[in-house]
Amino acid sequence: MAGITLEKGKRIYNSGQPMTAFHLITKGKVLVEYPGGTYQLGKGDVIGVCELCSEIHFLGYSALEETVILTYRFNGMEALDELLQKHPDVARLFLVSLFHQINILLELSFSSEMNCTGLHQNLMDDYAKYTSLCSRYHIQPQELEGLAEISAHMGGDTADMWLNSYYVGLQHIYSSTGVDSKSFMLEPGVSLGMLRKGSLDFRRTFTVLEEQMNYCSNIAGYYFSSSGNDLFEFFTSLYNRLGQNSEDSGALLNDIDRIIKQFENDPSLNKTRVSSRINAFRNSLSSASSERLDTETADDGASAAIMQKLAGSLDTILGFSDFDAEKGNSFREHVAAYRDLEDKTSTEDFAVRLRRQITDEFYALYTSIFKASLNAASIPVPVKMFLYFGYVDEELAGAANCATLYDLACGMEDQSSLGVYTLYHWLLAILNGDKSPSRNEFDEDYTDYLHKQKAGHHITAAQFTELEKDPMSKVAFEMENLFPQVNKMTCGRVTTFCPLFASDNVLKDLKPSFVTTTQAHRALEKIKSIDYSAFYRESMDYDNMEIMGKETIHLEFLPDIILMPNVGIRGVMWQEIEGKKRNSPGRMFFSIFHMEDLSTTMVRLAGEFRWEMCKRIQSSRWNDVSERSLTSEYFDYIQFYRKNQELSAEAKERIRNSLQRAKNSFKEMFVRDYIIWILFEGAGSPRLNKVARRILLTYCPFPAELAATMEQNPIYTEVMSRQKVLRGQRLHHLNTFRQKLRNSGTPVPDTLEAEFAYVQGKV
Repeated sequence: MAGITLEKGKRIYNSGQPMTAFHLITKGKVLVEYPGGTYQLGKGDVIGVCELCSEIHFLGYSALEETVILTYRFNGMEALDELLQKHPDVARLFLVSLFHQINILLELSFSSEMNCTGLHQNLMDDYAKYTSLCSRYHIQPQELEGLAEISAHMGGDTADMWLNSYYVGLQHIYSSTGVDSKSFMLEPGVSLGMLRKGSLDFRRTFTVLEEQMNYCSNIAGYYFSSSGNDLFEFFTSLYNRLGQNSEDSGALLNDIDRIIKQFENDPSLNKTRVSSRINAFRNSLSSASSERLDTETADDGASAAIMQKLAGSLDTILGFSDFDAEKGNSFREHVAAYRDLEDKTSTEDFAVRLRRQITDEFYALYTSIFKASLNAASIPVPVKMFLYFGYVDEELAGAANCATLYDLACGMEDQSSLGVYTLYHWLLAILNGDKSPSRNEFDEDYTDYLHKQKAGHHITAAQFTELEKDPMSKVAFEMENLFPQVNKMTCGRVTTFCPLFASDNVLKDLKPSFVTTTQAHRALEKIKSIDYSAFYRESMDYDNMEIMGKETIHLEFLPDIILMPNVGIRGVMWQEIEGKKRNSPGRMFFSIFHMEDLSTTMVRLAGEFRWEMCKRIQSSRWNDVSERSLTSEYFDYIQFYRKNQELSAEAKERIRNSLQRAKNSFKEMFVRDYIIWILFEGAGSPRLNKVARRILLTYCPFPAELAATMEQNPIYTEVMSRQKVLRGQRLHHLNTFRQKLRNSGTPVPDTLEAEFAYVQGKV
């Protein structure tokens, strides 16, 4: 088959053109355009293979350099099936290129998701900063039109994380020349099925990416709008009004520069109009440029001083550990190779192998350094940065990030008494017996695991007794079973994960994304301000059993929050209780540098916690509607929504679509509704249907003050009236019990008074 030569810049396809052929690239490079960005194809890739199940191209293609292609006509699935049967090697090329492109798009989608949440947080922060400065200088702030209508990006339609590892694995299988891949090639039906499934997954990921880009485009409009009523105008006008000598002008100019860098080349904006406005502002800054240069020089000097202190960080870290020379040299070589990678998320075999080697060595090194820190008189700052952030190398981290990490590590304090832990302090809490190890992926706690080992004759009865009391063995259990999994999960990039701190993973400023105890508590308080009973458990009053008897009370157990040493985008609700103790805090994990909106992520985890906690309490009857509970009623609602006469046809269609997006997971459906309940319904913006609202209002009630406000809205009146009756009955019972204690001269326990407050929603 003769190749066709395309000259540099040649337009191959535009989005919307008919899908009539595949083109195998034998030489050169092709630029692929998708909403909001591009990626490249090279030798061995196939143009159009990702659009197999579409009648038209939804991507654009053009030659980046002189390119040679081989053309395969596409006349339908039957013709393609015939081609694959006759030419198994063509099937291999098609599949490898398809898997390669899917992985590219999945990575882009995960990065885009992170960008969406970061943009919303920046938007809120920037407008709050503007209004705060206006208030400080007694200036009437301008109103940003439509700001109340934009909500945080909830990531509801994010591509499945498991798809990435699935297609990376397939890419490796089909790229190899081993027996396994050859046996697959002998089954053309499998090849065609893989191509069809892959193209459908690609299209779904493309749709997710398209929606994310639309969201980003919407946010960009608040900074540069066609009307000029935008944040760029607000900030620049305020800067001009304050003048260059104001104490806030420097910070304000930094914010303006950040906005310019972020949106100057945004494809969703009118480039000519944006450039004109930016240039007009820059032309007015001639006298300020020298002052700004002085500031930047001072900042560069401070960064240089810190970089000097951190020179040879990896040697310091390895020297602190008990790694032998061979292991240390191996880790050095692998870190250097990773640092030199042009694409650190590459799915090529050598890159995947390198990341795997680094990961294994990193966790072994972390264990070694943790043990060494226990007896050290002092811990060097680079070692602290390793323990808290996964930092190993100053060049890999970058000068600006090093300065931030250094300052944070020097000021880091143990906040475990407030329920927020770095991983290092969490391991110390386990070592000291303050916390028990987490359950492993098989839902076994430490004692269960030891029993299993003993039953399997892997350990003796004597070893069981010894290990059950050995604190370092408990730490090792946590390090082996939880750390690697959760570190990868919170990072968000499962298949291209590397535990080393690298500047390539930092997509926004580090300082705002650093999770502080204050931020974590504020996120929890936001949830409790809508769903006050979220973290309460029904319990017996064991401290006052002689007085209270079998009278139940509610106790609050806020979750432990553990910060993993990485830069990431996801939170993980690992377990709802500690071990088998029902009256104990759950465990939520976040990246220590959380690139998404922390409050929104916390709401999602609280929804997961609500669901899992109810399942644990209800046990095998969690979905039995004869025993009323949050999970049983919600399960019944989703299972039989088609027959529910309270729901309109439109509401049923929305449920059907939502269930499809949730991959038929009832838990995921509930979590999404819970997010809406906290972020919108609790703010007076009804979004749920009447059945879902009734369930949420029954089991996740508003606190008293908010309930009094919401009761004025007719859509809440009926359900809240029924709740008031039930609450009144409970209060009457408690009051009778309290009066009985007083009449007998028995002191009323504080827990009983606290139960009054809980029932009234005044906790």
